[in-house]
Amino acid sequence: MQVLHRPAMFRYFLPAILFSVLAGFLVVGLYKDPTAVSSPLVGKPVPQFSLPRLWDNEAMFSEREFPGEVSLLNVWATWCLACRQEHPVLSELSRQAVTIYGLNYKDDVSEARQYLTEHGDPYAASAVDKSGRVGIEWGVYGVPETFVIDKTGVIRHKHIGVLTQEDVEETLLPLIRKLQDEAA
Repeated sequence: MQVLHRPAMFRYFLPAILFSVLAGFLVVGLYKDPTAVSSPLVGKPVPQFSLPRLWDNEAMFSEREFPGEVSLLNVWATWCLACRQEHPVLSELSRQAVTIYGLNYKDDVSEARQYLTEHGDPYAASAVDKSGRVGIEWGVYGVPETFVIDKTGVIRHKHIGVLTQEDVEETLLPLIRKLQDEAA
C-alpha cells in the first residue's frame, strides 16, 4: 500500500477546496442587494464640475446649484430603458416638492429634449454630460443612478438602478425629511 505524502495529498484536495471557496462566495452573493453598492462619495461634497444645461446650452450647471436645499441628482439617458421605467416615479416625486436635478448621460441632446417634452420634465434643471466624464467623477456605474444631496452640498445617499415607489417611500422620503429637519 502506497502512503501519500502531505504535498501529494494537498494536490488532490486543492481543487475541492477551491471549488468550496468559490461556491461559498456565490451563495453569499445570492443574498446581497445589487443596488446596495457603497460609494466612496457618500459623506463628501459633490464633485466640482461645470456642464451646459439641457434647455440652454449657453448657461452652465455646476456643483454650486446644490447648497441651500435637500435635493436629488438623477443620472439618466433616453437610450436607457430603466430610466424610462423610473420616469413616472421621478415625476410624482417632483410634484411632492422634492427638487430633482438631472444629469443627462452620454445622450443626444435633441432626443433628451424631445423625451422630456413628450413625457414631462421632473427636473429643476438638467446638465448635459455628453462625454460621460462628469458621471465618472460622480462614480456612476451605469444609468439610472440617483444621489441624495443635503443642504450643505454633501452626498448623503446613492441609489443604483430604477427608483421604485417603494424605494421613494421607504428610503428617499424619510432621508429627505431627516435631512430637512437637521438643517432647520
